[in-house]
Amino acid sequence: MLGHPALVRLNPPIQKDRRQRMTEAIVEKYWALITSRQDAEAFATLDAAYREPQRAYHAWGHIVDLLSKLDALARLAARVDLVAAAIFWHDSVYLTRDPDGRPRTDPENVRASAALFEFHSQFDEIEGCAVYDLIMATASHMKAQAPAEHYPGFSRDLDFFLDLDLSSLAAPWSVFERNLDDIHFEYGWVPEQAFYLGRMQMLEGFLAAGEKLYRLPQTRALWLAQARANLLRAEINLRERLARPASA
Repeated sequence: MLGHPALVRLNPPIQKDRRQRMTEAIVEKYWALITSRQDAEAFATLDAAYREPQRAYHAWGHIVDLLSKLDALARLAARVDLVAAAIFWHDSVYLTRDPDGRPRTDPENVRASAALFEFHSQFDEIEGCAVYDLIMATASHMKAQAPAEHYPGFSRDLDFFLDLDLSSLAAPWSVFERNLDDIHFEYGWVPEQAFYLGRMQMLEGFLAAGEKLYRLPQTRALWLAQARANLLRAEINLRERLARPASA
């Protein structure tokens, strides 16, 4: 079902089959929770989206990473099925620029992803609104708040989902660094100095959040220290790159 090279990159060949089986198992487990509440084209639409050639970080690897963490921390969710639906759909549209070359903003991608979810959704009204709002929360991320308590525990599920989406900031440094490289690939059309300035602003925003980078005490305990260490290290590296002459 899944064969995106990002999912098995840098793994010894002997481990590829096992990694692939694990990837397929986690996707199938959580897709099974929601497949009956979406149309027949939903998975094919997602599969095509997450295999698009302009993607590197925002591909199946990111989705599988979040599903794996959801699986490990399922006790924190009131509605695991709806959080899983938001994970599947939240990056279903991802472009860094439009066909005419105009830069495309993250909120534009988020709105388009939420709309794509709605197009394929057969969830009931309450559940559909909940998943839509979870997806839309990633447009403002650090400032996002639940617009309504769609079910008991929805606000907490929104906080949990947003924490999951930022959990990659706490990856081991080699993975964190590779994620930055993957994002750089997605913005390959941007001049390097401009890209580094944009990444610097992003890192500074995350660092400025302090302990509020993660919303739940459980996820904060798991991820905050490593995330801040990565962010500080990345900030130093970016400052060094920005200090170099543009031609270097």
